[in-house]
Amino acid sequence: MVSIAKIRGRARGVASEFVLACDMRFASHEKAVLGQPEVGSGVIPGGGGTERLPLLVGRGRALEITLGSDDIDADTAERYGYVNRALPDDELDAFVDTLARRIASFDRRPLEAAKNLVNNVSLPPLDRQLEGRAVFAQALGWPETRKRMDVLFSRVMQTRGDLESDFGAHLADLLDT
Repeated sequence: MVSIAKIRGRARGVASEFVLACDMRFASHEKAVLGQPEVGSGVIPGGGGTERLPLLVGRGRALEITLGSDDIDADTAERYGYVNRALPDDELDAFVDTLARRIASFDRRPLEAAKNLVNNVSLPPLDRQLEGRAVFAQALGWPETRKRMDVLFSRVMQTRGDLESDFGAHLADLLDT
């Protein structure tokens, strides 16, 4: 199976980690926003953000994204390697559909063999991913995490509004009020 993520909107945190687990990622130039805001929220990425992202974008950029906890626009995501391409929104569906149909027209065995060989040199080992999940679970019990989470939920996190639209921008001064 070949998995292709089409990003037209926000893919932060676990949503970012979901698209990082896909084989390819294509983003709407005008509408896509990606990010790993966990550190700014008091935890760490626990679903592959610290394991998969550095393999795609490199160490320095992965640290910028995870430690900076800010939103990344589609053009920056493309330049960094976070997504394969950022396309104009009105071209995104046709491009991904054409690519998926092209890949689907090829024989299964060469697709599987080529994907397995690429995976062998480009995916993190399972034990590294499990370690990330374990540290994430520990972080949920940290007092400083609880404090940040309480503030976020009191500001109605995960509902439409300024906090959700510009989440990364709000994290730096989260405890100032």
